[in-house]
Amino acid sequence: GGARRAMASGRTDGQMFDKLLVANRGEIACRVMRTARRLGVRTVAVYSDADALAQHVAHADESFHIGPAAAAESYLVGDRIAEVALSCGAQAIHPGYGFLSENAGFAKLCDQKGLEFVGPPTSAIVSMGSKSESKNIMEAANVPCTPGYHGEDQSLDRLVDEAKRIGFPVMLKAVLGGGGKGMRVVEAESELKANIEACQREALASFGDSRILIEKFLRKPRHIELQVFADKHGNTVHLYERDCSVQRRHQKVLEESPAPGMPAELRKRMGDAAVAAAKAVGYVGAGTVEFMVDASDQMTVDSPFYFMEMNTRLQVEHPVTEMVTGMDLVEWQLRVACGQELPISNQDDIPFFGHSLEARVYAESPGAGFLPGSGRIQFLREPELEPEQYIYPGTDYERELRIETGVRENDLISIHYDPMISKVVVHGPNRKSALRQMEQALSEYRVVGVPTNIEFLLSCLRHEAFAKGGVDTSFIGKYEHELLANAPPAAEDAKAAAIGVAARAVLAAAANAQGTFSMPFGFRVGQPYQQKLVLDLVTDDGSDARRVNVVATQRAHSNSPISQEIAFDVDVSFVVDEETGATGAAEPLHVAVRAKVDEDAAAGEPLSVVVDGVPCKVTPVLEKRTGDLFLFDASAGGGAFSRLLYRISAVSQSHAADAASGPGASLAPMPGKIVKVMAEEGQHVEKDEPLIIMEAMKMEHVIKAGKAGTVAEVNVSVGDQVDDSKVLCRVE
Repeated sequence: GGARRAMASGRTDGQMFDKLLVANRGEIACRVMRTARRLGVRTVAVYSDADALAQHVAHADESFHIGPAAAAESYLVGDRIAEVALSCGAQAIHPGYGFLSENAGFAKLCDQKGLEFVGPPTSAIVSMGSKSESKNIMEAANVPCTPGYHGEDQSLDRLVDEAKRIGFPVMLKAVLGGGGKGMRVVEAESELKANIEACQREALASFGDSRILIEKFLRKPRHIELQVFADKHGNTVHLYERDCSVQRRHQKVLEESPAPGMPAELRKRMGDAAVAAAKAVGYVGAGTVEFMVDASDQMTVDSPFYFMEMNTRLQVEHPVTEMVTGMDLVEWQLRVACGQELPISNQDDIPFFGHSLEARVYAESPGAGFLPGSGRIQFLREPELEPEQYIYPGTDYERELRIETGVRENDLISIHYDPMISKVVVHGPNRKSALRQMEQALSEYRVVGVPTNIEFLLSCLRHEAFAKGGVDTSFIGKYEHELLANAPPAAEDAKAAAIGVAARAVLAAAANAQGTFSMPFGFRVGQPYQQKLVLDLVTDDGSDARRVNVVATQRAHSNSPISQEIAFDVDVSFVVDEETGATGAAEPLHVAVRAKVDEDAAAGEPLSVVVDGVPCKVTPVLEKRTGDLFLFDASAGGGAFSRLLYRISAVSQSHAADAASGPGASLAPMPGKIVKVMAEEGQHVEKDEPLIIMEAMKMEHVIKAGKAGTVAEVNVSVGDQVDDSKVLCRVE
């Protein structure tokens, strides 16, 4: 590695840059700028049409427009970004993660133009960017690798033969892959050919290269990665491990450090292997070496581990490492890039204390197959924790909460980019305290306007297997039925409906302190009144909406509408047939609810209500666009319901039988592009038969027949761009 490293390009004088261009958007751009500002480095943002008002643009000292919303025409156009850097006098470009961060062509372009690319030398990106070449280099450096096929012969017959040789289950991956795209697990030979073809299509669409490789798929693998760092002077260290085993479709959901149950000797073996991997490619800067540990029951000193890949950039989950080492990894990156030595170059001197967890908050619908969401964030409150100081041996370290975000209230979550809202990162003296802190933080998160995975994250955290520690990568798949799609008990739904009635009345009374106007749902303050409502109750746990008939009788009546109580007797019955509105045979559930009328009551502020004699707190938020009421549990878990959030929408009494799109229609689940159409008019199809494949958010979605029948119409062809809810085809 010495000869290669000596060629490390760019600045070696150790003088910190004056100006840095951040070639990214969202939370990572904000994160890089924060450290740059602390080091006295001026920052330059670039933005697409969709991001002119984005937070990363507001954070930068200067900003430049680089093209249309689509990333391929803006954030991925390296020539334009390099031009901006040169014209504004930036000496270095930080690529963040994703986009151009692992693009060797861009790193080389920076080199040619005399710009410092904050990352490894081009040769390391090339070697590690090719999964097949990286495996060969690792084997030569005695880093253990998983059995697999990484050959140039990409014929179907050869790929099938190699898969049989390795033995099922096998994993198919795009050679130039990353970010979970173009990866598939195949359990049996019968599924092989269709999956190879789909994987090649996805690889071509995402990376412009259809080559794939095949690997042995481990049944109980733990995904453990080592953070490595190297400078231009030959020093290489690791900053310990992160356990990223909680993942869905190879996208990480929760990350933590240290890895639960990691023996010190295994950590040393893996750390040594990671450093050897970095040295083998003449690495410079921040990198992550990803391993799979074959942990049948728990990790031991002798647990086998296999090199998966090396990410030649800063990872999304780098804050976890910063929390347990007390280091700023972006600062390390900038110091290394300008030619300084690593701030700590002796492995044994790198601190490692406490326990850190990160949860990724996404705009997505876990109940609808985790479809990415898009839309405007109408209301946003991030959690805040009191920093209860605790003294950790040898340090005066505080418990910590970090919210890494690039969005604010009223920002748009765009269909063009990753739908991440934020990363919630906590640190505590041990795993138990970190878990408790994470649960508290997520319980205090309030987002209205887009669906989120917060309820799902809480389910994962509270699951006994995760709480125990040491889950493998099958955790979400294995327990999905426990983590998702369990509707709350009927009694909770009834309470939510009753609280919704009271919360609306309080908000309406506050909005009009005279109390003379007709309230939503038709209530008037100061007179007894009975109203019948039909409400849909939705929880973010993946369960279906529940429709209820509500009869609410207002009890309090006093002439002074201010600082009085509003009280209702509420009867709730569940609708079993939405077409006829028929309710179940069970007696209606009775709930008594009361709340104080307060002219200062406001949406988004906690509201105290008494439900059947038990006081609890909720935070009501009205969504302006739909008029729906969002009720967040604000009692920190001891509240009226076990869910963080209820969405309550009033159903207009005259609503037609379901959607105007009519029966048998297959709708686009989200905006995207049609890549394959199998359905033909007049063709007979079975239930769940694939009709159309569309690509959205760089993933393929298969649209299947909702019932058996005959295809009556097909409204799209390959290449069409469609909006969500477009009727793609209809089966009769």
